[in-house]
Amino acid sequence: MPNPNAVVSTIARLEPPLDKPPEELLRAEGGLSVELEDERRIGLDPDDPRSVGFARLLDELSKQRLPVYLEIDPQTSTLARLFIPHVARVIGIRAIDEGVLGVELDTSHARHVLRRGTPDYDELERQLRAALDTGEPIVLTEDDAHEIVDIRAYIPGPEGPPRPFPKPGLPPRPWFVRWVWWLIHVWYWPWWPWWWFRCMSGAKAQHVFDAMNATSCNPLTVPPPCIPFLYPDDGCWARAHEMCRLMILMGHSPRKVWIQGSLHVSTRNKPNCVVWWNWHVAPTLCVRSGKPFKTQTMVIDPSLFTTPVSKATWKGVQGDPNATLTESDASDYLWGSTDPGYVLTNGRLAFYRLQLQNRSIQQGPPPYANCP
Repeated sequence: MPNPNAVVSTIARLEPPLDKPPEELLRAEGGLSVELEDERRIGLDPDDPRSVGFARLLDELSKQRLPVYLEIDPQTSTLARLFIPHVARVIGIRAIDEGVLGVELDTSHARHVLRRGTPDYDELERQLRAALDTGEPIVLTEDDAHEIVDIRAYIPGPEGPPRPFPKPGLPPRPWFVRWVWWLIHVWYWPWWPWWWFRCMSGAKAQHVFDAMNATSCNPLTVPPPCIPFLYPDDGCWARAHEMCRLMILMGHSPRKVWIQGSLHVSTRNKPNCVVWWNWHVAPTLCVRSGKPFKTQTMVIDPSLFTTPVSKATWKGVQGDPNATLTESDASDYLWGSTDPGYVLTNGRLAFYRLQLQNRSIQQGPPPYANCP
């Protein structure tokens, strides 16, 4: 059965509203509490140093009408732990180790894990397999290490988050695409010096990289429209789409490169120092190489590097030599779908900004000194 001290709900409001600094409201008579959609009220402990951050985070979750998982201290009836669930469809389940299931969600490239030692393991596995069979979305809560702790049915409210995407797949590649690409290169071959000058210099590519990296979020305040590079766990497709938008505004012509495999990358921006992905994506730019009239595709990925890198280098750090690369246009938002108005992009970036803020409140902000 679900944790009796946990509740999954949307937030009706904070009481009193955050019209004053939360530090002041926490110490005022009556304190500060959060009221849930079922009119249940949970207090924030004024002696808990996380409560100021929780108040700001809960206020933003209320504005976005996102569900939240709250664990309550049974002795004080105050908030003890907070997670932000995924509203998603299950599109894959596989054994990745003895007693460990890897779960793939349609709106996530992270690897989500269910371990046999988890309370109610059998019931959680049953719910996952039922969701996989029916294709119905669920509300899935996991801890900071992406270990699943709770699953609920998703019942959309009138102002709740949109239903998830259909099952993703590789971008469609009609038979004529490779021929069109070949013809383009044949057309430009007699004019190859002009083709070379259309690509940017290495110094210009570094300038573009630095401009993208400068949009990174402050992990404790996450002011929009910052890009949450410091939360490498998930959301790469939204980060890549926003970077492409910014590059286009700068007058450049980015593309994207996608990688699929059993990916794992060391990082100082996650408390346990490693992220696991089923796939990943980043923008690319055409860059002139050091040799005359030679060009190369360089990847712009501030979640992994501090400089543009080749596709081979980008692939090499992701831990799977058998991973496959696929290139696409900048307009490809999520495996063939598009987001020309950047509505979906902005929603996903907002979601992962809150995930970064929540981690920073409870674990401290990155980078983490324990990581090599």
